Amino acid sequence: MRAKSTVISSILGAMLLAGAASACTDVVVGAKASADGSVITSHTADGAFYDAQVRFIPGGKHADGEMTPVFWNITNDESAEITKIGEIPQAPETYGYFHVGYPFMNEYGLAIGESTFAQKVEMKTFRPDARAILTIEQLEVLALQRTKTAREAIALIGSLAEKYGFLGSCDFEGESLTIADGKEAWLFEIRSAGMMWTPESGKPGAYWVAQRVPDDMVLITCNVARIQEVHPEDTDNFMASKDYRQFAIDMGWWDPASGVPFNWAKAYAPYTGGWALSSDWVRNRLYSLYRRLDPDREWDPLAEATSYPFAVKPGKKLSVQDVQAMLRSHHDGTQFDMYDADEWFIRKDGKLVKSPLASPFPTRDMRALLKMNYSRPVSVINCAYSFVAQARNGMPKPLSTILWFGFDAPHTTCYVPIYCGATDTKASWRQFDRDSYTPESAQWTFMLADDLVLKRYAEAMADLEAVRTPLEKSFFDETARIDKEGAELYKKDPAAVSKRVTDFTIDCMDKAEKAWHQLNRTLITKYINNKKS
Repeated sequence: MRAKSTVISSILGAMLLAGAASACTDVVVGAKASADGSVITSHTADGAFYDAQVRFIPGGKHADGEMTPVFWNITNDESAEITKIGEIPQAPETYGYFHVGYPFMNEYGLAIGESTFAQKVEMKTFRPDARAILTIEQLEVLALQRTKTAREAIALIGSLAEKYGFLGSCDFEGESLTIADGKEAWLFEIRSAGMMWTPESGKPGAYWVAQRVPDDMVLITCNVARIQEVHPEDTDNFMASKDYRQFAIDMGWWDPASGVPFNWAKAYAPYTGGWALSSDWVRNRLYSLYRRLDPDREWDPLAEATSYPFAVKPGKKLSVQDVQAMLRSHHDGTQFDMYDADEWFIRKDGKLVKSPLASPFPTRDMRALLKMNYSRPVSVINCAYSFVAQARNGMPKPLSTILWFGFDAPHTTCYVPIYCGATDTKASWRQFDRDSYTPESAQWTFMLADDLVLKRYAEAMADLEAVRTPLEKSFFDETARIDKEGAELYKKDPAAVSKRVTDFTIDCMDKAEKAWHQLNRTLITKYINNKKS
């Protein structure tokens, strides 16, 4: 009785202490839905606290009996205390991968995006009392170090989570991963097994399902479980833990004898609260993004999240630039666009005109001052980083995936190409101290630009676009050349290709950083408030 009481106290205490939820959006494109035949996944890490310092972690060979540590807090930047909470057996060989808050790509071109979604409180696990030890970000590390394909990654993550327990790190919720290789993309969703679970129980420490994204379709996931009915017998399109329905049966949330098909999304999601299945901040993004993908279809802006199809055929094939534009969007052209809010309009010379202070991204204080309703856009000002990864089948290993990475909010960032075969990044892109501004940090440079743009959004965004548009175009042009030259060089000297793409990645980072330094000078000079009236 005392043990149960302790568990209940842990749950209630953790719920009270839980911080504000972060929120992420992923766009996933099948090979036949993309303009160049690549498989695309993407991610916005929407929390200012996320670790955005991009560094390459080499792989290696490991001795029999070697263990690898398991950590808590690896998503957060250096101000957070990283704690070792366990260890598991090391693999005989690990692959090199790129580490950020949610690690995203390995040397074989496997790419992973992430988005948190809700689970009922009975499923949640809380530190320090929970016996579960594997967070989603730790599972990403292990998958990138140990697997080469999306299916391999899902199988590994699922088996490890079942054995060692899944521990929610973002408000103790469930998690989804969008996993892509050069041939296919999958959506993986996982939930915890509750505070009473122990490794000795003989029960799984996690419940999970995965669904393949059809090759000719596009999937949106944005902080809501997207998988509904699961068909494990269809192994081409589904994967699942053996007991994925059992927790719902035990809790009385679903009765196999009812004749009602089991619905993964509905059975395990809370009905109320900020993370409820059809919260406005989820539905608004689903509406604006699916509307963008298929504008000829009638989309209901107030529809339940579960009414949206798992994926849709887009009206046109999508390029990497199209996906970048989606991540940069703010409900453009819909009733949820805060840039068109009535509160921005002021009277001037007898007419209503939009204030030069108007922005699609008003701060919390600005919204309170103007009494403006909030509609959470795709791009947000507290985003730590975002990326769009294009995995290309048939390319030499070091060239197989290009991940387009950007610091801070997508709408003001510059996406820079990182080849999966690169083995280093620019030093200033690995340097950040939130408590001390320095122009020597690339992250601070991009954060400053975003802040300056919001002072006079319409004018300053035009200044930013004048710099960004030609620079990003040059990066796309250069990658086409690198692809061609690298493919020829790979036939003669594979190691030389890795050096070539490393140098290229660092050079692009340098060009973007220098361009944003100059942009900041322009914005400060142009929009400083101490000017002649």
